[in-house]
Amino acid sequence: MTILIDELRSLIESGPLTHLSTVNPDGSPQSTLIWIGLDGDDIVSAHMMLRQKVRNVQRDPRVVLTFTAPATPGAMLAPYAFLHAKATVEEGGARDLLTRLGKVYVGPDYEFPLPPGEGYLLRYSVERVGGVGPWAPPMG
Repeated sequence: MTILIDELRSLIESGPLTHLSTVNPDGSPQSTLIWIGLDGDDIVSAHMMLRQKVRNVQRDPRVVLTFTAPATPGAMLAPYAFLHAKATVEEGGARDLLTRLGKVYVGPDYEFPLPPGEGYLLRYSVERVGGVGPWAPPMG
């Protein structure tokens, strides 16, 4: 059974800009802004090059994804989610996923503009969910 409840899945499919936090070799945090999507019960992101975030995941799969939902009028804080996950690196498929996600993040006619390339997919298996919203565990 997935811990990605329907409200959280809907938020992810709406295209929130997401902060990916990984751990650098020296133990310091590394954070970058990414596009995310769903593949079954996993979250996925695409990366055309072997940059620091991908190298960090190859070495240490522990990551945190954070993103906000649209603000609720009158609320002091917009709903947000943080997802603790284990990530894996898969070779290939980045251009196709970036085109699919671009249709959400940019517009329905979006085609990834760079020449074809295999790149890398990061696949996130969510272990714990928190934040503010219906996906967050009750406080108590």
